[in-house]
Amino acid sequence: MNFEHLIQINDPLNPLVEAMTREQLWEGLVLRAEQPQLFVIGLDSCTILSRTDSTMERELHYGHATVRDRVTLTTNESVRYDILATAEHVGGSLIMTIEQPDPLQLFLRFEYRTTLPTADTEDDRQTSEIVKSAYRESDIDTVRLIRQFVQGDGNPPNALH
Repeated sequence: MNFEHLIQINDPLNPLVEAMTREQLWEGLVLRAEQPQLFVIGLDSCTILSRTDSTMERELHYGHATVRDRVTLTTNESVRYDILATAEHVGGSLIMTIEQPDPLQLFLRFEYRTTLPTADTEDDRQTSEIVKSAYRESDIDTVRLIRQFVQGDGNPPNALH
């Protein structure tokens, strides 16, 4: 299953939404990669197994389940998460890309590629829509928490859970 959507970060036509810089958004995305338990409901802990300037190998603990992934950081542009499929969970990738068509507008694109099958039956379509909705809600929460981080004192936001 493939799914992508766009969240508007800055809206020059809406003065009620505090503008964020590209760098602030980037800092929030790095925080999400380094401390995902603040952003992901059900995630108990994260261990960074190895790290370079542009990558992280992580182990994520959800109760008794453990997931390993690789995070690739392209400074001020994108964060890519690659999850290996196992017998217990689907694999796939998530890419979060910062888009700035002009100095006043800022967007965050989310692109999901999973090993979930293409929706051929009504049950598969319903499952696919539920998963997409969950991704969308999680991404909205991510942006909300990044805003909290940016508008606060630079400390990590309160966790979702």
